[in-house]
Amino acid sequence: MQGSTNTAHAVCENQGVDKVAVASAFCKASTHYDNYAQFQRDVGQRLLAKMPNDLSGKTVLDLGCGTGYFAEKLLARGASVICADLSPGMLLEAKQRCGEHKVTYLLADAEELPIESNSVDYVFSSLALQWCADLSNPLREIKRVIKSNEHRGSAFFSTLLDGSLSELKHAWASIDSYQHVNDFITSNQVKIALAQARCAEYELDCPTVTLWYQSAFELMRDLKGIGANHVVGRSQGLTSRKTFMQVEHAYQVFKNQFGLLPASYQVCLGVIHL
Repeated sequence: MQGSTNTAHAVCENQGVDKVAVASAFCKASTHYDNYAQFQRDVGQRLLAKMPNDLSGKTVLDLGCGTGYFAEKLLARGASVICADLSPGMLLEAKQRCGEHKVTYLLADAEELPIESNSVDYVFSSLALQWCADLSNPLREIKRVIKSNEHRGSAFFSTLLDGSLSELKHAWASIDSYQHVNDFITSNQVKIALAQARCAEYELDCPTVTLWYQSAFELMRDLKGIGANHVVGRSQGLTSRKTFMQVEHAYQVFKNQFGLLPASYQVCLGVIHL
C-alpha cells in the first residue's frame, strides 16, 4: 500500500454532523491552514511527546492528518505512515509535504476506516475526533485496526472538551440566541465512549490551553483559516460587519492587564493501551 492514494468517497452525513460540509470547510482551508494552526501544533506536540521516540519498523495511522505536519515528524522517527483524512485538499497538502516514500494516503471517515483489522502498530489522531457525533464509533475503529497479537499497540488521541472557546461563546450569546460555537463533550463522556468501545486501559490528561489575541477578529480569522468555522446547527447566512463589531465589543470583558483577549481550550489527551 505504500505510496498509494485511495480516492474512495468516504464522507457522509452522520447523526447531525454533515461530514460533506466539514470536509468542504477543511478543503477550502488546506492551502493556508499552516498559517493559522499554532494551537493545533501545540496540542499535537503534546500528544506526540507521549509516543515512543523510535518508531522504526512500525506502522502508524495518522488519523485526521491534515497537511501532514505530524506525519512528517512520525516519519522522522522511523515509522511508515498511513495519512488518513476526510478532506482531499488536506491529503494533497500532506502528500506535497511528505512525499510517497513509506507513506499511504487514504480519503477516509474516522467512523468507517478502509483499513484492515489488526494492521497498524499505533494510531495518532490529534484534534480530529471532535468532528464525529459519537466518539465511541471512531474509538471502535481505532481499536479494530490496531494489532492485537503479542506486539499489542497503542492509540494516542486528542480532542476538545466542553468549555472550549467559552469566551467566544459568551460574547456571541450576548448578541443573539443562535449557535455560533460548536459544543464539545465532557471528560466523563469521553470515559463513557471509551467504555462503549471496550477500551479498558487508558490514560487521560485534560489541560487547559489558552491562546492570547489582540482582538476577537484575530481569533475568528484563525478559526476560519484552519477550516474550523463549520458549526453544527448554524444557519449558513452571512454575518454582517455590524454584528462582528458587537461580538468584538462583548469580548472585551475578558481583556487582561496587557490588553490581550484569551481563547481558552479544554483539551483531552488520551492514550489507549490495547
